[in-house]
Amino acid sequence: MASQSQGIHQLLQAEKRAKDKLEEAKKRKVKRIKQAKDEALAEIDQYRMQRDLEFRRTQSKMMGFQGNLSEEIEAQTQEKMEDLRKSYDKHTESQLAHILNMVCDVNPEIHMNYRATN
Repeated sequence: MASQSQGIHQLLQAEKRAKDKLEEAKKRKVKRIKQAKDEALAEIDQYRMQRDLEFRRTQSKMMGFQGNLSEEIEAQTQEKMEDLRKSYDKHTESQLAHILNMVCDVNPEIHMNYRATN
Protein backbone atom coordinates (compact mmCIF):
# COMPACT_ATOMS: atom_id res chain seq x y z
CA MET A 1 0.00 0.00 0.00
CA ALA A 2 2.93 2.28 0.67
CA SER A 3 4.11 1.86 -2.90
CA GLN A 4 0.64 2.66 -4.17
CA SER A 5 0.40 5.82 -2.06
CA GLN A 6 3.93 6.70 -3.10
CA GLY A 7 2.92 6.27 -6.78
CA ILE A 8 -0.14 8.49 -6.25
CA HIS A 9 2.07 11.05 -4.52
CA GLN A 10 4.49 11.00 -7.50
CA LEU A 11 1.58 11.42 -9.92
CA LEU A 12 0.27 14.38 -7.93
CA GLN A 13 3.74 15.94 -7.91
CA ALA A 14 4.11 15.39 -11.66
CA GLU A 15 0.68 16.88 -12.21
CA LYS A 16 1.63 19.89 -10.08
CA ARG A 17 4.90 20.37 -12.03
CA ALA A 18 3.00 20.16 -15.34
CA LYS A 19 0.47 22.68 -14.08
CA ASP A 20 3.32 25.01 -12.99
CA LYS A 21 4.96 24.65 -16.40
CA LEU A 22 1.66 25.47 -18.14
CA GLU A 23 1.22 28.56 -15.94
CA GLU A 24 4.78 29.68 -16.72
CA ALA A 25 4.16 29.16 -20.43
CA LYS A 26 0.94 31.19 -20.22
CA LYS A 27 2.77 33.98 -18.37
CA ARG A 28 5.52 34.02 -21.01
CA LYS A 29 2.89 34.07 -23.76
CA VAL A 30 1.01 36.98 -22.14
CA LYS A 31 4.29 38.81 -21.59
CA ARG A 32 5.31 38.27 -25.22
CA ILE A 33 1.90 39.45 -26.48
CA LYS A 34 2.18 42.62 -24.37
CA GLN A 35 5.70 43.18 -25.67
CA ALA A 36 4.57 42.70 -29.27
CA LYS A 37 1.67 45.09 -28.70
CA ASP A 38 4.00 47.73 -27.24
CA GLU A 39 6.41 47.30 -30.18
CA ALA A 40 3.54 47.65 -32.64
CA LEU A 41 2.27 50.79 -30.89
CA ALA A 42 5.78 52.27 -30.97
CA GLU A 43 6.07 51.45 -34.67
CA ILE A 44 2.65 53.00 -35.34
CA ASP A 45 3.63 56.15 -33.44
CA GLN A 46 6.88 56.39 -35.38
CA TYR A 47 5.04 55.95 -38.70
CA ARG A 48 2.41 58.50 -37.67
CA MET A 49 5.12 61.03 -36.74
CA GLN A 50 6.90 60.43 -40.06
CA ARG A 51 3.69 60.94 -42.07
CA ASP A 52 2.80 64.01 -40.00
CA LEU A 53 6.24 65.47 -40.70
CA GLU A 54 5.86 64.82 -44.43
CA PHE A 55 2.40 66.41 -44.35
CA ARG A 56 3.71 69.49 -42.54
CA ARG A 57 6.57 69.85 -45.03
CA THR A 58 4.15 69.63 -47.96
CA GLN A 59 1.73 71.99 -46.26
CA SER A 60 4.41 74.56 -45.50
CA LYS A 61 5.69 74.31 -49.08
CA MET A 62 2.18 74.89 -50.44
CA MET A 63 1.40 77.64 -47.94
CA GLY A 64 4.72 79.31 -48.72
CA PHE A 65 3.85 79.21 -52.40
CA GLN A 66 0.41 80.63 -51.71
CA GLY A 67 1.89 83.19 -49.33
CA ASN A 68 4.24 84.46 -52.05
CA LEU A 69 1.36 84.48 -54.50
CA SER A 70 -0.86 86.50 -52.18
CA GLU A 71 1.97 88.97 -51.52
CA GLU A 72 2.49 89.36 -55.27
CA ILE A 73 -1.23 89.93 -55.86
CA GLU A 74 -1.34 92.45 -53.02
CA ALA A 75 1.61 94.35 -54.53
CA GLN A 76 -0.04 94.40 -57.97
CA THR A 77 -3.29 95.64 -56.44
CA GLN A 78 -1.53 98.45 -54.59
CA GLU A 79 0.29 99.45 -57.80
CA LYS A 80 -2.96 99.56 -59.79
CA MET A 81 -4.67 101.57 -57.06
CA GLU A 82 -1.82 104.09 -57.08
CA ASP A 83 -2.04 104.38 -60.88
CA LEU A 84 -5.80 104.98 -60.66
CA ARG A 85 -5.31 107.58 -57.93
CA LYS A 86 -2.72 109.43 -60.05
CA SER A 87 -4.99 109.30 -63.11
CA TYR A 88 -7.89 110.62 -61.03
CA ASP A 89 -5.78 113.46 -59.63
CA LYS A 90 -4.51 114.33 -63.12
CA HIS A 91 -7.89 114.40 -64.89
CA THR A 92 -10.25 115.62 -62.16
CA GLU A 93 -9.95 119.35 -62.84
CA SER A 94 -10.26 119.08 -66.61
CA GLN A 95 -13.27 116.76 -66.42
CA LEU A 96 -15.07 118.96 -63.89
CA ALA A 97 -14.46 122.00 -66.10
CA HIS A 98 -15.79 120.12 -69.12
CA ILE A 99 -18.96 119.05 -67.27
CA LEU A 100 -19.55 122.56 -65.93
CA ASN A 101 -19.15 124.04 -69.42
CA MET A 102 -21.69 121.60 -70.82
CA VAL A 103 -24.19 122.36 -68.06
CA CYS A 104 -23.72 126.12 -67.84
CA ASP A 105 -23.25 127.00 -71.51
CA VAL A 106 -26.71 126.16 -72.81
CA ASN A 107 -27.32 127.13 -76.40
CA PRO A 108 -31.07 127.35 -76.92
CA GLU A 109 -32.27 126.17 -80.28
CA ILE A 110 -35.41 124.66 -81.63
CA HIS A 111 -35.44 120.94 -82.05
CA MET A 112 -35.66 119.73 -85.60
CA ASN A 113 -38.81 117.70 -84.95
CA TYR A 114 -40.71 120.72 -83.59
CA ARG A 115 -43.52 121.89 -85.84
CA ALA A 116 -44.99 125.26 -85.61
CA THR A 117 -48.78 125.12 -85.41
CA ASN A 118 -50.03 128.46 -86.71
